[in-house]
Amino acid sequence: MKKFLVWSLLAIAIGGALFLIPTIWFKPWSINHFYARTFLRFAIRHPMLLSQLRILEPMGIEFHANDLDDVSVEFQLEEARWAASQLDILQSYDRDSLDAAGKLSYDILEWFLIDSVEGNRFLFHNYPVNQLFGVQSELPDFMINVHQIDSPGSAQTFIVRLNQFGRYLDQTIRGLQYREERGIVPPKFVLDKVLEGMRRFRAPEPKENVLFVHFQGKVASIEQVDDARRARFLADAEQAVETTVYPAYDRLIAEAERLQLVATTDDGVWKLPNGGDFYAYQLRHYTTTGMSADEIHALGLEEVETIQAEMSSILESVGLGTSDVGHAMTVLGDDSRFLYPDTDEGRRQILDDYQTIIDDVGRGLSPIFNVIPGAAVKVEPIPSFKQATSTVAYYNAPPFDGSKPGIFYVNLRSVREHPKFGMRTLAYHEAVPGHHFQIAIAQELKEVPFFRRVIPFTAFVEGWALYAEKLAAERRFEDDPYDRLGYLQAQLFRAVRLVVDTGIHSKRWTREEAIDYMLQNTGMAETDVVAEIERYIVNPGQACAYKVGQLEILKLRTRAQERLGDRFDIREFHDVVLTNGAVPLVILERLVDQWIESVESVSNQ
Repeated sequence: MKKFLVWSLLAIAIGGALFLIPTIWFKPWSINHFYARTFLRFAIRHPMLLSQLRILEPMGIEFHANDLDDVSVEFQLEEARWAASQLDILQSYDRDSLDAAGKLSYDILEWFLIDSVEGNRFLFHNYPVNQLFGVQSELPDFMINVHQIDSPGSAQTFIVRLNQFGRYLDQTIRGLQYREERGIVPPKFVLDKVLEGMRRFRAPEPKENVLFVHFQGKVASIEQVDDARRARFLADAEQAVETTVYPAYDRLIAEAERLQLVATTDDGVWKLPNGGDFYAYQLRHYTTTGMSADEIHALGLEEVETIQAEMSSILESVGLGTSDVGHAMTVLGDDSRFLYPDTDEGRRQILDDYQTIIDDVGRGLSPIFNVIPGAAVKVEPIPSFKQATSTVAYYNAPPFDGSKPGIFYVNLRSVREHPKFGMRTLAYHEAVPGHHFQIAIAQELKEVPFFRRVIPFTAFVEGWALYAEKLAAERRFEDDPYDRLGYLQAQLFRAVRLVVDTGIHSKRWTREEAIDYMLQNTGMAETDVVAEIERYIVNPGQACAYKVGQLEILKLRTRAQERLGDRFDIREFHDVVLTNGAVPLVILERLVDQWIESVESVSNQ
């Protein structure tokens, strides 16, 4: 009996080793274990992502909370090699042996990894310090809006992370120098705005810096902290800002000032080494299609003409008839009927009214959606230190532990950027049934590999949000003609993006030419237009994904309606689109076609 037990334990140990060794170090026996290992390995090496997702905190695991990401050149090169190795492992599995769900997961990850590997040659064709999402503003934003402070431990790790600002920003400086050696320097206006923002961030005394003020407020609300420990926390945080954070920003400021001397006023990526190939890759990456810059430019011009024609008709019906849509919308945007007071109270009312819009539309979606996300969404202002160069609004997903809702951030730098006739459409895009709806539903998916709950495909994500605007308009959430004009102006804005993004990066338009085109054709607030054009300059191709994605979803819906007739159910169509997570457009087309065929098959039985 004893010998039997020994041999049994030995067999179990050997079996466990045969299972665990490949799962941990080599090719796992199961492709699902490969998916889990790939995501886990990536997440562990990106502690800031883990803090954002909050998938470990419910289990009491918080090792990552005292660390910032490695942003060194060496780490990025290592990650690029690792992505290529994961593609090799994935493609070594027998796809044909998988069931339909398995094939779908395989195809999604394969597309993502192939795209990543193709982009490795352009790994440093970017500007890590920029006015929109540069590390100099995203790092404080992360500390304020992602790192949660609700216990003595999380207060301590906040301080630990403050003391890593030096390493993080020094790695960034080396990355800027590495790029400069390869002919990659941000445009001069980018450095001008970055420097203005960093100097403004650096100017207050340490106790008045936004990081310390935020920390002070959070620590004051932690009941487990007595006065003596609270004082130590505050002293340590102040010292971290004074001796680590500020000196690190001083070094980054000095580097940006040095780069100013070599920067040019050329804005498009055509100026970079292999700039044409890089932009073509960016368009493939963001739109998940093979559309060329010329095709996208032509599509944009066509969409601008179509949308402006409908706007002209409505403008005429409300007594503003004109062939110059941009001018008419500028006049409308200056009309006091549609503007909030330029006061703190007026700005608070903007936030309240956005929340009311979201709550209102959320109550009327059951006729068109079977699946409703469980997570809530809240409206908050963009932090003041980011307002000057941020877009008019953006959305942040809720963490997985449910500790925060999804956040629809609103830029309150200018009340003119929020005319009342445009607020409904913006709320639909960023929150419900747009980004919050799609992203929260993806996060709540069950029985799919975890990567499918978080993987991003911009054409799908932004295409859905733009489709959500049209869906809300079709459901008559915007009966008022002015609200309809606001919806069309938003659609026009995304069509103009196709023109200006390709104009800047393919046709060598200047920043000023792009700003003039958008102002003349949309009538948007100038502060918003400038921020948008400057966004396209530092993130080439991304703005093209919106309209391309929306038009593909609409094309697939039309195809389904035409083939299914009265058997078409918009709720089921939305299930197909939303309950698989984000996917490349070519895979979305396949999913919709399979659904159409399944409905036809049932009907023919």
